[in-house]
Amino acid sequence: MPGFYSDSIFWVEVDRIKPNPYQPRKDFDGAKLNDLAASIRQYGVLQPLVVTRKEFQKSDGGLGTEYELIAGERRLRASKIAGLTQVPVIIRAEVDSDKMKLELAIIENLQREDLNAMDRARAFDRLVNEFGFKQTEVAKKIGKSREYVSNTLRLLMMPVEMQEALSQGRISEGHTRPLLMLIDRPPEQDILFRDIMLRKLSVRESEGIARRIAVDRVRKWKRMYDPEIVAMEERLKEVLGTRVVIETKEVGGKLVIDFFSDEDLRGILSLFNEKAGAPPSVPLPNAEAPVDDRAPQEIAKAADSDETFDPRNFSI
Repeated sequence: MPGFYSDSIFWVEVDRIKPNPYQPRKDFDGAKLNDLAASIRQYGVLQPLVVTRKEFQKSDGGLGTEYELIAGERRLRASKIAGLTQVPVIIRAEVDSDKMKLELAIIENLQREDLNAMDRARAFDRLVNEFGFKQTEVAKKIGKSREYVSNTLRLLMMPVEMQEALSQGRISEGHTRPLLMLIDRPPEQDILFRDIMLRKLSVRESEGIARRIAVDRVRKWKRMYDPEIVAMEERLKEVLGTRVVIETKEVGGKLVIDFFSDEDLRGILSLFNEKAGAPPSVPLPNAEAPVDDRAPQEIAKAADSDETFDPRNFSI
């Protein structure tokens, strides 16, 4: 096949271009496709599609030509929506294997940053497991580090629900790091995933929670001799609806309660106030604080009181 095909631009009917069976991109946003179609109606297709060309013998004995898409499926779909009958293409003459079709499609999409994290992970997985590439080879071809490829492939270890959330943009790729930290603890991983979704946790908040869970696992393993503390901690988690850590020391210890918003904090304080017989609504520090009209001696006496909260006496 003439070599100039690789550098020249041709106009081909959209109906004669077959989709690429190795297209790594699976998710196409309908609204964004319509936006691109509107732009194509006004300005045309500014970047040619990449295709292969193949001749075949027709039933009447003549020769026919068909094209298979290598890169540019989003532009092809938008062109059809825009009503175009032809699109500009570059014909790659040297593409003669399925491996090269997949390789070119992945690289083109990566260069244009058109693949979401999960599409990228699945594409890398196909290169490694279906076509025998080593991770170092994949990294070299896309101009990334081996660690980048390895970390991307680890996304496939997440449950399907989390993979779908990442593909749809409901969680970011940064959120997957703390989720993967809990890969060997599915219940905690699922709780963190729900928190990220419902509470809109940032990546930093999510990583902090994952680290605390990991540390808590070690701490619990070290103190399994005191199942009463573990049971009280679980009870408090159930009652308060959030993560609770009881840290014991040689003398005393401390109680750590997670909250994620002012509303969460008010709800937790209300539970304690109800048990103490106080009004259910307690102002936060940024609210106007009530005036304490007790005598100084009474305030000092209360501050010196030895009364402390004991989880053993807390129940709902």
